[in-house]
Amino acid sequence: MKIDRLIGILTVLLQKDKVTAPELAERFEVSRRTINRDIEDLCKAGIPICTAQGTGGGIQIMDGYKMDRTLFTSREMQMILAGLRSLDSVSGGHYYTRLMEKLQPGASDFISGKDSLLIDLSSWYKESLAPKIETIQSAIDEKRLISFCYYAPKGESSRVVEPYYLVFRWSSWYVWGWCTGREDFRLFKLNRMDELVALEESFAGREVPLPELSNEKIFPGNIRVKALFEGNMKWRLVEEFGPYCFREQPDGKLLFSADYTDKENLISWLFTFGDQVELLEPAEIREEIAAIAKRIWEKYEKEE
Repeated sequence: MKIDRLIGILTVLLQKDKVTAPELAERFEVSRRTINRDIEDLCKAGIPICTAQGTGGGIQIMDGYKMDRTLFTSREMQMILAGLRSLDSVSGGHYYTRLMEKLQPGASDFISGKDSLLIDLSSWYKESLAPKIETIQSAIDEKRLISFCYYAPKGESSRVVEPYYLVFRWSSWYVWGWCTGREDFRLFKLNRMDELVALEESFAGREVPLPELSNEKIFPGNIRVKALFEGNMKWRLVEEFGPYCFREQPDGKLLFSADYTDKENLISWLFTFGDQVELLEPAEIREEIAAIAKRIWEKYEKEE
């Protein structure tokens, strides 16, 4: 993973006055060409690195750079390492462990203190997500197209995509890329992908807008909902919508009000509460829920 290598190289440069490209290549198990590209990327990021050829030469942070030893404080480095560990929790990789091995010895003064932030992004789908994330990461780095079968509410389809970003949002993983079939940028949920492969065909790249990840964009609230929940469902409402989404009634029930994204998701969500909720508005969805409940009752009555 490139980011952990860049952090590692920068940390080494902050610890030593000078280091050679072969030393870095050996430590991080990559070629000298890769190290040279990494040094260029660090320079582009604003780190004043200079190199010198020949005997006594090497790579170092420029003399006189006043912020060189305080670029990352110990606390900031701990935050970075917590982020790497969180990626390990879902990707199945060992970026954190490998980085720590490459930084030792000599990092104890720079990376000190007990970890106080633990992030676990894993889920029930870790076994299927990890290889997908690894495949997409490699495809992004190598600018290779990916293909997959995608399952969406409107049906399933085959997609070929130029991948640009892996996104973790709304407790799920997505890939943001250019869909060659739709000729537009799209956000694809990894859990809806099947038969994912990185193709041999590469792509040149294009100007990539960042995905619009606001709740208002992805989940437009076009259904005004009113529902009456039993009081023992307060914890779920607070967890999912916050403590101001309802008004407690004199009888202890909770009058819930919110904007919801679409009818199907709303109905599915309400059914997870069983008989602990009654939808009041919209009236047409209330009628649809009653019809669904009647069909369910008829099915179970028939079986009995």
